[in-house]
Amino acid sequence: MTMETVRLVRFSHGGAGPVSPPWRSLLVAVSLIAVVTLVPPTPAIAQSHGPASVADIAERLQNAVVNISTTQKLKDSREVPLPEVPKGSPFEEFFEDFFDKQDRNRSGQRANSLGSGFVIDKSGLIVTNNHVIEGADEITVNFTDGTKLKVTKIIGRDTKTDLALLKVEPKKDLAAVHFGDSQKMRVGDWVMAIGNPFGLGGTVTVGVISATRRDINSGLYDEFLQTDAAINRGNSGGPLFNMDGDVIGINTAIISPTGGSIGIGFAVPSNSASQVVAQLKDFGETRRGWLGVRIQTVTDEIAESLGLQEIGGALIANVTPDGPAAQAGVEVGDIVLKFDGMDVTAMRQLPKLVAQTAIDREVEIIVLRKGERKTFKVKIGRLEETGEPGADKTPKPAEKPRKQSSLGLTFASMTDELRSRFDIEPGVNGVVITGVDPDSSAADDIHVGDVIVEVTHAQVKSPDELTARLGELRKLNRKTALLLIASGQGEMNFVPLPLGDGD
Repeated sequence: MTMETVRLVRFSHGGAGPVSPPWRSLLVAVSLIAVVTLVPPTPAIAQSHGPASVADIAERLQNAVVNISTTQKLKDSREVPLPEVPKGSPFEEFFEDFFDKQDRNRSGQRANSLGSGFVIDKSGLIVTNNHVIEGADEITVNFTDGTKLKVTKIIGRDTKTDLALLKVEPKKDLAAVHFGDSQKMRVGDWVMAIGNPFGLGGTVTVGVISATRRDINSGLYDEFLQTDAAINRGNSGGPLFNMDGDVIGINTAIISPTGGSIGIGFAVPSNSASQVVAQLKDFGETRRGWLGVRIQTVTDEIAESLGLQEIGGALIANVTPDGPAAQAGVEVGDIVLKFDGMDVTAMRQLPKLVAQTAIDREVEIIVLRKGERKTFKVKIGRLEETGEPGADKTPKPAEKPRKQSSLGLTFASMTDELRSRFDIEPGVNGVVITGVDPDSSAADDIHVGDVIVEVTHAQVKSPDELTARLGELRKLNRKTALLLIASGQGEMNFVPLPLGDGD
């Protein structure tokens, strides 16, 4: 029986209209009994309405959820320049007085922002989003009982996961909550968000987990929980609870064309957040694991070029000399299938697994190398939090093509003149790209001055070797050649290109 039917039946029994004949009331009653008899409520239907009430859980948790307010002093800046007036003019003093007054009024102006957070230690440790406190000169924590405490120290922050750990000095123990196991959360599980939407104070919303391990392209370590529990501006940094009252996520972002909730919110999973928070507490910074490789996705084209039956893993495009992977024997072209017993089914999984591994811990990785599985023991290093290398220099155009390939490239053997012209470092060797057909499939990924190091796991040092290797692949009925391309500065990248019908 639909909700519309129920409302229609109830409406027909209300009001002060003409009295219905007794047989009509009896008919309605019989109809209701028949519907209930024919469609009995099942356990699945009953559970679909969610918990009867979350009042007990909310009452227990609300005191540990806080409002974070920040202030930031605005820099004094005169937006309107002082008008030019003749020296000694009566207007000179007037304008100077006017603009001086404006500057005095503007000085001391402050920008305010609001967010959420939660207490994880009764002594006064509070977790929130880094973007909530970014650029703040003063941070105040507001509790549900009206208490206001100034943040005495930012213990640490991590921009990659957008988390920050704050310290306040309470006069008595605070109510605190604990991290749960986000790995146990399944799509459809009930969750509750508590936060400070639009500055309204502690607000409770309930929904379900809509998706897990969601990548929203906000960073290298994306693995968000998605929920339809209402999350709005001001909820950032607030906790997402399971029905046991454990924090299984930290509300961080929403997708919304209006700025309000449309049922698509994202939370940092507690299993990731708890590791970051623990490191911030112990060291004041994050200490992530480092493998010393640069990786690529194994695309359909790359899989075909290597003769792989399944797509998955992380393709090693570059190995840092003397890094952990290099010392263990990992090579460019290897495909990582397992890391520390965990299957690597997609490229983006590997950076997260490595980052979460303890420094100096030895782990086992399994790679696919030229069709064979190989196992290595790698001692994980520490990732230095440095910026990415700059973009490659734009090479000078080639003067004269040496040889034309069906791949849409012209190329030549390495010479001192080409190395100097394209600024190719001494350690980079192979076949130099001297021209790229702008209408070819190579145009998006290969540039003049790049160097072809390998063609489908075979090194090439001359145009003849390159052409011969392409011929071998065609005889194997391969549709794609996998080129290992090096920039002049040595950055490696695999590029799959269709073979075509030959030169």
